[in-house]
Amino acid sequence: MDVSTTPVAERVARVLAGQRISCNAGGDAESASRLIDDAWPDYLPDALAVLKTLREPDKAMAAAGDPAIWEAMILAGIKGAKPVTVIL
Repeated sequence: MDVSTTPVAERVARVLAGQRISCNAGGDAESASRLIDDAWPDYLPDALAVLKTLREPDKAMAAAGDPAIWEAMILAGIKGAKPVTVIL
């Protein structure tokens, strides 16, 4: 199985940005990659909302695997999206 090197929250935010910006996905920009690179952080709150919804698998998902592992993985993705706080 492939494992992404990009955090899941960023990937979801990029998809949401692309969906709204790219003409290939309903937006109006013909060449959207640079626009998406600039805009995806604005979609991070929406991406986190999606991930928070996914914490609980539905019945089909739970039947396919271990719900506790699923929840742990989603929570790790949510935690990985939060900025690191540095106290000086």
